[in-house]
Amino acid sequence: MSAHHHDHDHDHDHGTPPSPYHSNRRSPERTRQLTEQVARLEAVLVEKGLVDKAALDGVVELYENDLGPMNGARVVARAWTDPAFKQRLLDDATAAIAELGYGGLQGEHMVVVENTPAVHNLVACTLCSCYPWPVLGLPPTWYKDAAYRSRVVHDPRGVLADFGTVIDDAVEVRVWDSSAEVRYLVLPERPAGSEHLGEEQLAELVGRDAMIGVTKAGAR
Repeated sequence: MSAHHHDHDHDHDHGTPPSPYHSNRRSPERTRQLTEQVARLEAVLVEKGLVDKAALDGVVELYENDLGPMNGARVVARAWTDPAFKQRLLDDATAAIAELGYGGLQGEHMVVVENTPAVHNLVACTLCSCYPWPVLGLPPTWYKDAAYRSRVVHDPRGVLADFGTVIDDAVEVRVWDSSAEVRYLVLPERPAGSEHLGEEQLAELVGRDAMIGVTKAGAR
């Protein structure tokens, strides 16, 4: 699927989103079977000494919530503090992100879209789960779910509201469709009152969900 965006002018905090984005397309029985299969496989690997369960859980946590998203947060913080870098980021995101040492598989062709007082950007993959791994780590479960992928196109404001993000009717909401060819990253608005913060402190205000566009960067 080629990358594109949908304009929605008046279509009707961080953390795990509510239940609408956890699809029921898999039966409870099938879910139970898969859970048991994964548990058995994990138990065998742990028993044979091939993996350590705590270490395995730690790796998943690291890539989903820490390592990947912090890469993107540093990109955003640099853009907030360095106008020249920001312009390069908007002109050629792949090259600008590579300046900070991030890139590679699932991030070969990046595009950064900027939130402004007039425009709020939101990213999805309507076909599957294309996602910029080098800067955001593992995609959250809800991002891959059909409930999010379908509703975000026809009711983006409703999706934002479900994440606790209320966008004024005067603000245009644009939905960008990531694909195998292009991965999108949202450059959130810099929080008001953060002018005194340095780059490292600013990065701490940037969560994964803000770079997908379902929330805003947090203010102190």
